[in-house]
Amino acid sequence: MSTPHINAEKGDFAKTVLMPGDPLRAKYIAENFLTDVRQVNEVRAMFGYTGKYKDKPVSVMASGMGMPSMGIYSYELYHFFDVDNIIRIGTAGAVSDRLALRDVVIAMSCATNSNFAAQYRLPGTFAPTADYGLIKLAEEKLKAIGKNVHIGTVFCSDTFYDDADSLKQWQKLGVLAIEMESVALYLNAARAGKKALCICTVSDCPLRNEECTAQERQTTFNDMIRTALECAADIESSFD
Repeated sequence: MSTPHINAEKGDFAKTVLMPGDPLRAKYIAENFLTDVRQVNEVRAMFGYTGKYKDKPVSVMASGMGMPSMGIYSYELYHFFDVDNIIRIGTAGAVSDRLALRDVVIAMSCATNSNFAAQYRLPGTFAPTADYGLIKLAEEKLKAIGKNVHIGTVFCSDTFYDDADSLKQWQKLGVLAIEMESVALYLNAARAGKKALCICTVSDCPLRNEECTAQERQTTFNDMIRTALECAADIESSFD
């Protein structure tokens, strides 16, 4: 069953989908980490692929930038293509002084300036959170390869270029990092009764004017890709 944004059929996606923001990053993952790969989506150049990692089925598809784009694609994957788990893999800017370049952040929960949750007409404020099982699995995988892992709250922003210098205010509340997709993913997962996780590598520290080189981004992103793939393979093995 194709949708306006995904030209695929049920069964084209694995139960677990990795979602980088960049379509070319999805293509890179498919070509360099998966076997028996086939392309399952190319609508609006939002590339999606399904293949195998360690003989286990796994899919990778781009989410685009920001919550509206992530909201569309994660909703359709959960509701129309029988996807159970989505793992966002991306980059984030450090907010906490405890974070350094190339550290990995697991978003346990999300603060936001978005109005995404208003659609549910809740009589209060919902706290978007990741699936604990996925958090624990990713933490184990990352520590096994010696990555410096931080688990906690991220700030998911609707704006990239922000007139207000708000990061220091979020820092006071213990926020680890800033990114732009986790809230839409976590809310869609909660509403669908599915699972989600956001893993981000620190690519810059805006409060300290530090940033990774292009080569450093590539190397550290590969560690995160392998971690997410290992998680996906373990999830699939649990069904054997």
